[in-house]
Amino acid sequence: MYVCLCRGITDKQIAALVQEKGVGSVRELKAHLDVSTDCGICVKAAKQVIDDTIIDESLFQNVG
Repeated sequence: MYVCLCRGITDKQIAALVQEKGVGSVRELKAHLDVSTDCGICVKAAKQVIDDTIIDESLFQNVG
């Protein structure tokens, strides 16, 4: 799903950065992608993807 329509950034791109680079905030995400540089509507959705990915990762680690 597209999170940032202005820049064509998807939830999968954001989740990959959380998993691979340890991105944990929109500020950190901006260092890797041009998210929220135009209209800014995507900030809330980007934050939700980051949070959901962190939660999913922590649940997966606790299972094993």
